[in-house]
Amino acid sequence: MNRPAKIAVAGSINMDLVVTAERLPVPGETVMGRQFRMIPGGKGANQAVAAARLGAQVSMIGCVGGDTFGAQMLEGLRREGIDTAFVGTAEETSSGVALIQVQGGGDNSIVVVPGANATLTPERVSQAEEAIRGADVLLVQLEIPPESVRRAVEIAHRHDVKVILNPAPAAELPLSLLRQINLITPNETEALILTGGAADASAVDGRSVSESMRQLKEMTGGAGIVVTCGGKGVLYDLDGKRGEHPAYRVDVADTTAAGDSFNAGLAVRWSEGAPLEEAVRFASKVGALTVTRFGAQTSLPTRDEVEAFEAPFRGDPA
Repeated sequence: MNRPAKIAVAGSINMDLVVTAERLPVPGETVMGRQFRMIPGGKGANQAVAAARLGAQVSMIGCVGGDTFGAQMLEGLRREGIDTAFVGTAEETSSGVALIQVQGGGDNSIVVVPGANATLTPERVSQAEEAIRGADVLLVQLEIPPESVRRAVEIAHRHDVKVILNPAPAAELPLSLLRQINLITPNETEALILTGGAADASAVDGRSVSESMRQLKEMTGGAGIVVTCGGKGVLYDLDGKRGEHPAYRVDVADTTAAGDSFNAGLAVRWSEGAPLEEAVRFASKVGALTVTRFGAQTSLPTRDEVEAFEAPFRGDPA
């Protein structure tokens, strides 16, 4: 492809309120934290910024509140070169926020308050048909109203635009939606939830994930399946091939936005004409770089950084 990839992202725009501590508190307990930061985030905005830094032309479809956070986040998107023509402002509503706790080792827990993201109606999405129609790939997640996700996917499907659905946070999805996507990218737990399994991470094992992938293949009518498994790597069923890509061995600072950057990398390389297996390899490098840094959008790598990235796989001899 001689032109930049064109990506449309319909999704959430949040301000992340991040605290770090040696460990997370149990109910009723107070622990002393190390650091507090406010960092622009939201799964949709993270994916948009990640794709832009990887060289894509990006259109963002979403909503912010009529508050200071909203103004800051809009300005941040524009600084990244992202088209914000279809980002609305809900003047009487607060912007979405995510309360993120990061413990030693990089694992995190997140509580999301949708705020203005809940005002991204199907009507607002329809106003962005031009942006979706002109894209190579539409990226959607589930932090905006489900009816708006459906509208975005319907528009893309009507115009033969590829759709990547990152089903996070996991929720029950109608078959009519699943049959209109080209690629679905849950993590291990989300894959189980989507196929009627338990939301308990202890229930995740290789056999259960493999069965979930088989079920997702049936539910989507043959769409590509990519399951991210954190430090265990990535499992995929693409174009009739099942395989895995091991995780890279890196020093983990914070896993926030790792899945978002992975999805952006996948969308960009696929839009550029790369086979999906190659897109998975590229996306894995993007995700690996992301976890070596703190925060959501502050951690997202550039294209040059990804192309220069080298690291051994987990499990390789040291």
